[in-house]
Amino acid sequence: MSNSSSISHFLLLTLADTRQLQLLHFCLLLGISLAALLGNGLIISTVACGHHLHTPMFFFLLNLALTDLGSICTTRPQSHAQLPS
Repeated sequence: MSNSSSISHFLLLTLADTRQLQLLHFCLLLGISLAALLGNGLIISTVACGHHLHTPMFFFLLNLALTDLGSICTTRPQSHAQLPS
């Protein structure tokens, strides 16, 4: 007998009851998102502009940065939207 349950999403309920904590949580998520976007953007631009970095290792690093960028652009806005108002 196998377990066939799966989790499709989760909600952060009553994480912050006061407006100040909600604002702090939003700012922290925004800062983490911007830092990740900046870091991945730097990796992408460095590998794309540096011709000596066109090796298989940096090709996979570029693909990892692009995948991470796509992941951040889809999951972070959803977590911001689920913040209690």
